[in-house]
Amino acid sequence: MSVFSRERIEWKTPEQVLLMRRAGLLTAAALEAVRSALRPGVTTADLDAVAAAVIRDGGGEPSFLGYHGYPATLCVSVNEVVVHGIPGSRVVAEGDVVSVDCGAIVGGWHGDSAFTAIVGEPLQDADAELVEITRGALWAGIAALDGRGRLGDVGAAVEDAVGGRLGIVDGYTGHGIGTAMHQAPEVLNYRVRERGPRVKPGLCVAVEPMCTRGSEDTEVLADDWTVVTADGSRAAHWEHTVAVLEDGLWVLTAPDGGAAELAARGVRIASLAGAG
Repeated sequence: MSVFSRERIEWKTPEQVLLMRRAGLLTAAALEAVRSALRPGVTTADLDAVAAAVIRDGGGEPSFLGYHGYPATLCVSVNEVVVHGIPGSRVVAEGDVVSVDCGAIVGGWHGDSAFTAIVGEPLQDADAELVEITRGALWAGIAALDGRGRLGDVGAAVEDAVGGRLGIVDGYTGHGIGTAMHQAPEVLNYRVRERGPRVKPGLCVAVEPMCTRGSEDTEVLADDWTVVTADGSRAAHWEHTVAVLEDGLWVLTAPDGGAAELAARGVRIASLAGAG
């Protein structure tokens, strides 16, 4: 079987991308509020409440709440938890590595984004390296879309940016996004022989590398959601929703449209971004 989905891709018009930007900005606002609230002593449920309020007050709906029965607005994944950590009574502490994933729906269109941060000061330099290498891999993967090659170029760019310094989590990928949170095509985080569909204007995808300080192997806990590293190593997760347009890229879940990070990589910013 192909590693890339053969399902039909939902190609977006520029007008639809503008609608998606509203969901992207609301997702970004929720994550920024969570980042501001992230400190020792707060619970993961406290963070979930912050995001829920921002999304509600902004006229949106959470993408995650109720998705296949998921019970919260956010995924909050601490230390050895890679993704899909369910918010609850867990108290975050100084030095914890916390990944926060959020999605919002506005007018039927989805935004999806994630960041990883260290609470207070890092306990080990390796944790700060984990977070920064994974963040850099995200932007390398996004920048690869500007080459207008094949979707597999994203995974190759992510793998090259990681450079063997971390484990790249196996079995979890980015995805298409639009009128549903998860659509075709898959967006892999590593190099494969088959290069996938061609990148062309109208493609909207969520790029989301997940890396660990140890093995790429994971396990799912008894709640059927929480994904942890098999060896207990710490993990990081970064994600943005990105639109490919005629004249460049637009990172829909970045407040600046990705301008600063992409310009530093010599990537064109779509003129449509000026309308957002």
